[in-house]
Amino acid sequence: MKYRSFGRTGWDVSALGFGCMRLPTRGGPAEIDEPLAIGMIRRGIDAGVNYIDTAWPYHGGTSEVLVGKALRDGYRGKVKLATKLPLWQLTEVAECDRIFDEQLAKLQTDRIDCYLLHALGRQSWDKVRRLGVLEWAARQKARGRIGWIGFSFHDEFPVFQEIIDGWDDWTFCQIQYNYMNETTQAGTKSLKLAAERGLAVVVMEPLLGGSLAYPPPAVRGLWDAAGQKRSPAEWALQWLWDKPEVSVVLSGMTAMDQVEENLAAVDRSRVGMLTKSDAELVAHVAEVYTSLRPVPCTQCRYCMPCPSGVDIPRNLDLYNNMVMYNWPHTARGSYSFMKETERASACTACLQCEEKCPQQIVVHEWMKCLAAEMAAK
Repeated sequence: MKYRSFGRTGWDVSALGFGCMRLPTRGGPAEIDEPLAIGMIRRGIDAGVNYIDTAWPYHGGTSEVLVGKALRDGYRGKVKLATKLPLWQLTEVAECDRIFDEQLAKLQTDRIDCYLLHALGRQSWDKVRRLGVLEWAARQKARGRIGWIGFSFHDEFPVFQEIIDGWDDWTFCQIQYNYMNETTQAGTKSLKLAAERGLAVVVMEPLLGGSLAYPPPAVRGLWDAAGQKRSPAEWALQWLWDKPEVSVVLSGMTAMDQVEENLAAVDRSRVGMLTKSDAELVAHVAEVYTSLRPVPCTQCRYCMPCPSGVDIPRNLDLYNNMVMYNWPHTARGSYSFMKETERASACTACLQCEEKCPQQIVVHEWMKCLAAEMAAK
């Protein structure tokens, strides 16, 4: 396992972290395959992974419970545990205590090593300051119930800079970053600013919700023709590990073979490993992807549940695959098997999902477009 400095803390974090938002399931998102998921997490820890990331809403609230079980039998002492405060749940600061105590119980621990304010952005940053959440977090840190305080981020760079400048006790931040998102949301500028300020940088969505691991033929051909043979997933991960500002890359692994592949890849990683031709190839791949992939959905499911019952992520994924792979007949077949209430045609344009979407997708317009495509002959 390769390790990197976790900002100015003096602690070294594994370059590969285990993200627990996409654990294997046996049905719906909340039905985690516990034996397999626990085995995967422990395999990662046995190989040197020492950063485990979860959150209140992951897997319908069951991810924290699963992680608590996985960290039994001595595994808790081998890792730094990260989870997040669901800011959208708060109407007053007193609710922080209830939520935090519930998280401690789920995770079977008395301390959260890395506690993040979840999905911080313009509106939630204003709420955090108004309610006194930062002061609450500082009190928990003083009591030893929180180790380091950070935030995850889904907004634009000026807001990121304001947040960084707005409090002196930040230790780390978590940003969405990959070779398709250099200028999306906070992007490369936030990566460099955080590192300059001495903050550790945790990277989420390195494979853009898994989409970069399974490329369309036009992209697959580029990777296959490369002189350096790597899987599409490893190309994306090595692009991140090549950068000295990146502290840890979270991978949301859903199968044991993904764990093994990522463990092998991280052992091959190092800062400055990519050649000039490697970098040019990745940039070209990004250009091709941009030309093919219409909707920047990462399947994070923050938009769910839909008041009308529409399965928004599934519909958007269906549309992206239809366009990228030129599969209209396959897409229409899949769409026909969905419940009528789950289809794009059931969208009422209430816009609640758009208020929650980290990618700022105009969901109702895409639902209208997809419904029209599915009705076409």
